[in-house]
Amino acid sequence: MNEQTEVKQSLKLFIVLSRAYKALNEEINKHIAEKGLNPTEFAVLELLYHKGDQPLQKIGGKILLASGSITYVVDKLEKKKLINRVACPKDRRVTYAQISESGKALIDDIFPAHEQRIHELMSVLSIEEKDQAIELLKNVGLSIKDLSY
Repeated sequence: MNEQTEVKQSLKLFIVLSRAYKALNEEINKHIAEKGLNPTEFAVLELLYHKGDQPLQKIGGKILLASGSITYVVDKLEKKKLINRVACPKDRRVTYAQISESGKALIDDIFPAHEQRIHELMSVLSIEEKDQAIELLKNVGLSIKDLSY
């Protein structure tokens, strides 16, 4: 295969991957919106639910959100009484986000259907194809970290 063909194939892969991600995201976000949350709010709640209390400063990196937006999202979740801010006893500069009991109840309600819907959408692939896709996409992501422009 010549280089021009490889370049076109790379562009095609990028477009197909982008469209697949967009279609999956739109479908998953419908369910989240039905529960009165936007995708970012859900991501923060899901992180706290599964990983426990998190420093506010670290949440953005874990859910791929700009740090400036975290305060806004945390404020909204706090107003909905879904999370609490908790001061770090060892370092006054650090504040943790902690999921509240009503936040846990909401995720307990939402997450099983969310997980099932993702499974349904991915069921077009066999377990072997999923494993292969995971490895291939992981390779792409990890290789980008190694590039320096």
